[in-house]
Amino acid sequence: MQRRYLLTSAAAAVLALAACKDSPPAPGAAKAQAQPVSTAAIEAGAKGFVVGSPMSVRTVYVFFDAQCPHCSALWRAAKPLKSQAKFVWIPVGLINKSSEAQGAALLAAKDPVALMDEHEASMAAQKGGISGMGDFDAQRELVKKNTALLNSFGFASVPSIVAMHAQTGALVTREGSMPTATLAALLGLQAPAQ
Repeated sequence: MQRRYLLTSAAAAVLALAACKDSPPAPGAAKAQAQPVSTAAIEAGAKGFVVGSPMSVRTVYVFFDAQCPHCSALWRAAKPLKSQAKFVWIPVGLINKSSEAQGAALLAAKDPVALMDEHEASMAAQKGGISGMGDFDAQRELVKKNTALLNSFGFASVPSIVAMHAQTGALVTREGSMPTATLAALLGLQAPAQ
């Protein structure tokens, strides 16, 4: 009986992490896309918190799961670019029960950036992140709506990035984490000096 429980737990962990990745899908991977990805749809239907220059004309939308280690890596990679763009971090609930609760807590926070830094420090220390305890019913509904929007675009994993390229104006989408220099190139921003 214990062996079956361990196998079931291992299978659940593998499925949960499948929604989280550090690289884009293989070229030619099919997406079941119910609606075209657009910044207008995100602006109209998603709720997140802003990191970086709030008055920037460059907006980068990042769908993330609070329990995703690759989202944590992208959080760190995006920090050096926050003076060049407004990053809107949009919490979704894909990996486990804590995902939705922690995303709701971040949306309810007076200072979501400081709380996200605290959360990421806890995750790095393998302590599970911030508490999602509290009366966050309204914010939980927003996280559910964010998740539905992510799914409606056909994205298969988090983090998922949507932006307009700073130089060309073309729509840019990408699933998975990446280092700062790669993120800057993807978005058409200046890579920070090493």
